Amino acid sequence: MKLCWFHLMPYTQLPEDFREKHNSVWVDIDRKLFDPAIAHTLYNEFMDELEYAAEVGFDAICVNEHHSNGYGMMPSPNLIAATLARRTSDAAICVMGNSLALYNPPTRVAEEMAMLDCISGGRLIAGFPVGTPMDTCFAYSQNPSLLRDRYYEAHDLVIEAWTKPEPFSFNGRYNQMRYVNVWPQPIQKPHPPIWIPGGGSVETWQWCAKMDYVYAYLSYFGYQMGRDTMRGFWTEMDRLGKDRNPYRAGFLQFVGIADSKEEALRLYKEPAEYFFGRCLHVDPRYGNPPGYVTEATIRAKAVSQIGSASSRAARSAVTWDEIIDKGYVIVGTADEVADKLREVALDLNVGHFMLLLQYGNMRKDLAMHNTKLFAERVAPQIRGLFDDQWEDRWWPKPLPKPSRAVPGTGLREAAE
Repeated sequence: MKLCWFHLMPYTQLPEDFREKHNSVWVDIDRKLFDPAIAHTLYNEFMDELEYAAEVGFDAICVNEHHSNGYGMMPSPNLIAATLARRTSDAAICVMGNSLALYNPPTRVAEEMAMLDCISGGRLIAGFPVGTPMDTCFAYSQNPSLLRDRYYEAHDLVIEAWTKPEPFSFNGRYNQMRYVNVWPQPIQKPHPPIWIPGGGSVETWQWCAKMDYVYAYLSYFGYQMGRDTMRGFWTEMDRLGKDRNPYRAGFLQFVGIADSKEEALRLYKEPAEYFFGRCLHVDPRYGNPPGYVTEATIRAKAVSQIGSASSRAARSAVTWDEIIDKGYVIVGTADEVADKLREVALDLNVGHFMLLLQYGNMRKDLAMHNTKLFAERVAPQIRGLFDDQWEDRWWPKPLPKPSRAVPGTGLREAAE
């Protein structure tokens, strides 16, 4: 079992009446609500939290890409990942990820991720999301019916840029390049492990099977709602003749830990209600533009997390009782959380847990406390799951530590 500390970097100062007075947290959010001085503090606190997660032993620290919203203030996860690559030494750096269809040309992704792999010494996990409709179709004005085709072509260009030994030309429908000759190249060969963040589409399951990539289900609404999606994923893997190696999959779960269940319910109520009430207040018009969801996914009746979020935005905010009862957030003592996460991992057959231990308007001290309790009391109880049965073939293979260059020394000295 791999344990990955995931950060969304939400804006924590949205007003209490945000739902009543503002249309959406995404796309057309009022820019007057953003205070750069507050963001300065938040960005630095969020990076402190990520670095702390690496320090206390999480297997990976994860960042992601979103645009025009107060739900996640990372339009460029590569910027954050670069600071983390320099300030950490052991944890994998999971960029979850770069929305490939938004880059023109996509070789920019190949270049920047190769830089990250070199800076980190081969610790990069490369995430390639198709992207939410809010980010891609509205914030970046992409045609939803062409988005997936653009994505596939951009993916092919990035992989060829990483793996072809000589300069080459690329002539696609959306990208025509006379010279593709990406410097630098990633340390990991043939390329860093690739994870595909998904929200429940059948095509993403099939794509992961075809390419032998990890399917990372970024569930907003916990393990109960995620169960049908993950069972659909494994059914599709069975149909395509793939093994049930749990490391083929990742799953995102919100968690809150305290010394007692009562204390956990008290501590995490406000940040959870802030997240589900304000951070997911998405105008339904932006959640499902025509052409974004394909016919195959509609026929399969797959549940879209984006659609779920935007449909909930149309009614009253999710209550704390609903958040707990439906498992959106797992709260309790360390033993209670460990027991539930073990149950979830086995039920969903998931070998990569992405944990949201900071969410909503959670203060830095509480996020650190939650992270510390997880690392010290929960992680030892679940980390050994699956390791005696399966190999994780989708994890970084970094350089040996002695061969990494040390500031102030020559490369030859550092390698000796």
